[in-house]
Amino acid sequence: MTKLKGPVAIVTGAAGGIGRAIADKFTNEGYAVVWVDIDFSQIEKRKSLLENADAQHLFLEGNLEDISFLQAIVDQSMAKWGQIDVLVNNAAWRKPESLTNTSLEDWNRTLAVNITAPAFLSKFVAKALLLKKKNCVFVNMSSIMAHMASGYATAYTVCKGAVESLTYELAALYGPHGFRAVALRPGSVATSLSTDYTDPDGENISHAILAEIEGRTPLGRSANPKEIAEAVFWLSSPQASFITATTLDIDGGLLRNFNSYALKKRLKPNEF
Repeated sequence: MTKLKGPVAIVTGAAGGIGRAIADKFTNEGYAVVWVDIDFSQIEKRKSLLENADAQHLFLEGNLEDISFLQAIVDQSMAKWGQIDVLVNNAAWRKPESLTNTSLEDWNRTLAVNITAPAFLSKFVAKALLLKKKNCVFVNMSSIMAHMASGYATAYTVCKGAVESLTYELAALYGPHGFRAVALRPGSVATSLSTDYTDPDGENISHAILAEIEGRTPLGRSANPKEIAEAVFWLSSPQASFITATTLDIDGGLLRNFNSYALKKRLKPNEF
């Protein structure tokens, strides 16, 4: 077992975007980090930039659809350090398809990665820690789409609603043992996951969708992944020790805004 200098955090989908920002944040705060992703080439690039990579980090490549891989994440983390302090269920997969055009294969894969994996990875972490009379914080990544349906990402939207319910279940089940469970509900975030929207002619219209969302966001922009990472870290820290069974909106005010600022300016040009 490797000598440990600080707490341990597992981050799924850690190779890029929000996941990489989260893993970097925990690393910078002195955590040992388990970097989990299906794309090992990107993890290897990150590994080359980290000091004491082998001692303070664990890099695991695998498919979260594979239940045995979920168990291996926990087993290898515990074998290396004997503890897990934070589990961040961040990884996501989706196709921007309505229910009308969603295949059963894509539906099942979306559910496997976005809700089954967080549920069973949390289960396996809890089981391992309870044997040692330890606990951790579960941090689950939801989305504003759980409460603002688009109509064109049905399976993903369903999963994000389910992730919030899972969070409350984890808090109720494991809270008496000292576990906490929280979720984050980001709005628009500047990552590659938001750049693959195409119309029937194959034209990428992601910029138009982004402009529409930012035009309805009171702060007038998308979030930087680092802003999401800061919130994840704070919610998992001792400073948030009495926060559990809840979801934090981190959307620049989008969820609470009624209509676009273009319309507001037409109505009240001197006020907006």
